[in-house]
Amino acid sequence: MASVKKRHQSGFTYMALLFFVAIMGVTLAATGQLWSTAQQRIKERELLYIGGEFQRAIGAYYERTPGAIKRFPTQLDDLLTDRRMAGTVHHLRRIYLDPMTLSADWGLVQAPDGGIMGVYSHSTSTPVKTGNFADEQAGFDAAESYADWRFIYVPAKEAVPGR
Repeated sequence: MASVKKRHQSGFTYMALLFFVAIMGVTLAATGQLWSTAQQRIKERELLYIGGEFQRAIGAYYERTPGAIKRFPTQLDDLLTDRRMAGTVHHLRRIYLDPMTLSADWGLVQAPDGGIMGVYSHSTSTPVKTGNFADEQAGFDAAESYADWRFIYVPAKEAVPGR
């Protein structure tokens, strides 16, 4: 009689252990998913910041062009050291890595004059953020991938005298 009771108890312990392992697996899977989403959100914030820095630097380069005809930079390195004036100007301190691809290889938006008027990530991943973007990021809410987030400097319309 004692051996039957002992076998019944060991089966119960085995089932409890299996149940515990299953619960732990589900909990760890859910935690991993939450962590992955949190990491992607951090990378998105970084991409928005870095893209904004490129956009600001391209705008500063364009607006500080000597003379009447404004020019966009011909390469991203022009933003690091701008020698078009008497003193050297640094619109950016460094070329940032794309936080989505971990590469310095940015997609370039070409300006009508052949220069660079914007940058974008080469990542084809789907964004988590789909709303509440700043005004200069209009259209980002409809993006299907991070490559659709285009950080473009658009010059203000010049006032035409006499109009």
